[in-house]
Parts: sequence; C-alpha cells; structure tokens
Amino acid sequence: MPPGYRFEASANDVAGFVLGKCTWAVLALTCHIELFSQAHYRASIGDAQGLSPLFKDVFLFHWKEESQHAIIDELEWIREDAKLTSAAQRDAAVDDLIALVRRCRRHPARPGESRRGVLPEHDETRGPRARCDVHATLLKAYRWQYIVSGAMQPRFQELLASLVDDAQMGRIQEALGPLMYAVPQREQVAREIAH
Repeated sequence: MPPGYRFEASANDVAGFVLGKCTWAVLALTCHIELFSQAHYRASIGDAQGLSPLFKDVFLFHWKEESQHAIIDELEWIREDAKLTSAAQRDAAVDDLIALVRRCRRHPARPGESRRGVLPEHDETRGPRARCDVHATLLKAYRWQYIVSGAMQPRFQELLASLVDDAQMGRIQEALGPLMYAVPQREQVAREIAH
C-alpha cells in the first residue's frame, strides 16, 4: 500500500470483541464469511473471461477449501445450537450475533482517513464533496461485500431460519435493515425477479 496507508481497526481489539461473544454467534458469523467468500468467487472469478488460467485455478482450489470449511461450520453451528436449552439462551445468542453485525457495520466507518492517498479521489486538490462521495461509495461497497452479500445467501438464510424463531429472525433482519441500501442494483433486480 502507498505511504500513509494505515489500517484503523486493531486486530487484537476486533478479535477480543468477537471472541467475547458466545460460540453460537461466532459460528454464525464464521459460516456467513465462508459462504460469502464462495459467492464472491462465483460472481467475480468463476465464469470470468480473460483471466489468467493459473489465477483462476488458484482461486478455484481456494473456493473448494472454503466449501469444506462452510460444511464444517454449518455442522458445528448446529451442534452448538443443540446446547441452547432455553429461550433466554437463544435470545442471548441472537443478541450476540446482532452485536457482531453492528460492529461489522461500523468498520470501516472512516475509510478515507486510513486510505488517504490510495485512490486519486482522495487527492487534496479535489473538493470535499468528491471525497465524501468516495467515502460513501467505499463504505457501501464494504457493507455489501462483507455483510449483506453473505446474509442474502440462501444457504445461510435457510440455516439461520432453522435455528431461530420468527421473532428472533425479525430482530436480526431489523439489525440488517440499515445495510440493505448496499445491495447493488443488479442484485436487487434479481431478488425481485425471484419473488
């Protein structure tokens, strides 16, 4: 990265926050990550033309590995779910998952400061409106890539729905609501056609 780039989130702080949540919520987040990484491969590399065959091959094998991880994560999440014996425990697990989503939603909340000099739009000769637009676009892209795209994966939605009741699912959807603006137009059209 160019001089001046810095990553604002402390890896130790993030890890401490995540590991401070219950295993059920951490497994939900992990499964979500495995599934969106597979979706990203399918959307951007899998059928892409003009890419290096070696590049595509490396990412194909990574996709296969992530597929195995997702299966293990699903099994572990179901196993952990079986340990929840009361409505209060399940509500607490859902609360932890929502806290993880909210934490992810905040980062990177200030993409411009940590990435100053990375994109031409951050050049100080540009006006504040242009810099603000770049910040907003980056934040929207991060929210789509790292939260919303995974939450929209049918496999994730089906598993989550099998583990929570309607009220809990409503709470999770409410937490995701402010992020749904990040759905790219083409994805929104595909969702509307599917329904």
